[in-house]
Amino acid sequence: MTRAFIFPGQGSQAVGMGKALAEAFAPARAVFQEVDDALSQKLSRLMWEGPEAELLLTENAQAAIMTASLAVVRVLSHEGGLDVAKHARLVAGHSLGEYSALCAAGAFSLADTARLLKIRGRAMQAAVPVGEGAMVALIGADIALAEAVCQDAVAAAPVTEKNPVCVVANDNAPGQVVISGLKATVERAGELAKAKGVKRAIVLAVSAPFHCPLMQPAADAMAEALAAVTIAPPLVPVLANVTAAECSEPESIRRLLVEQVTGRVRWRESIAALRALGVETTVECGGNKVLSGMVKRIDKDLAAITLDTPADIEAFARTL
Repeated sequence: MTRAFIFPGQGSQAVGMGKALAEAFAPARAVFQEVDDALSQKLSRLMWEGPEAELLLTENAQAAIMTASLAVVRVLSHEGGLDVAKHARLVAGHSLGEYSALCAAGAFSLADTARLLKIRGRAMQAAVPVGEGAMVALIGADIALAEAVCQDAVAAAPVTEKNPVCVVANDNAPGQVVISGLKATVERAGELAKAKGVKRAIVLAVSAPFHCPLMQPAADAMAEALAAVTIAPPLVPVLANVTAAECSEPESIRRLLVEQVTGRVRWRESIAALRALGVETTVECGGNKVLSGMVKRIDKDLAAITLDTPADIEAFARTL
């Protein structure tokens, strides 16, 4: 069984996340404590008890999702003998999940990963004033249609619409494409998409227009933050979001993580590439099966395993 370990992005957070793991396994408790110490914040308490509104803040959600994912990895390593170099062909993550993937593969320390995601979350939130940007999920759209309506929406912008931006942010799966940019432009693209037969154009409940050129201030902040952090060669390659291709060289990883802030998350292309790379099974570490659902929509012949609960982890450990 040749595996890719995959790691979820923003949207998979929920109050109570990781609590069962911490109660069941000492290595998981150690992960939560290490992140709390790195951030000088009781992130674990926020994850387990809420309030939900505070957990949903980008600066908290990104580090929380990573922490829950790495708790799964740490438990597997200590209790199940997981060796990423031996048991994985590669790692990949959706948006912030790419940081989780790199941490799991040994490129970043856990403390550095937590601090980087705190900076990333704050910078992405601050890049665009609240209410000026938006993201819309086009349900039933393929990538060509999504790109076309983005271009048409920008071309149709009135002169009063300063800096009209609308691009494909997430190519998640067949029939699920997310666009991002200036609120008025993105909403116009959504209407154009519906006129072209797209089933639904859903305005997402996010606080900023991620993965579009409006995020350039956040990309600049991450370039500075990443320049100050040591990146080790990962134990296995990471499948980078912005290229849907393998990467193992630390300076290339650094550059691609900066590009990722404004660039497209090529998740559909990434999963579609897996079997050609020898992968037969994806293993989602945390995330409430969000990525596993996408995997099955992209390539129904890939096996998809999800690890969220102590029982999930114990069952998987027996297969290693």
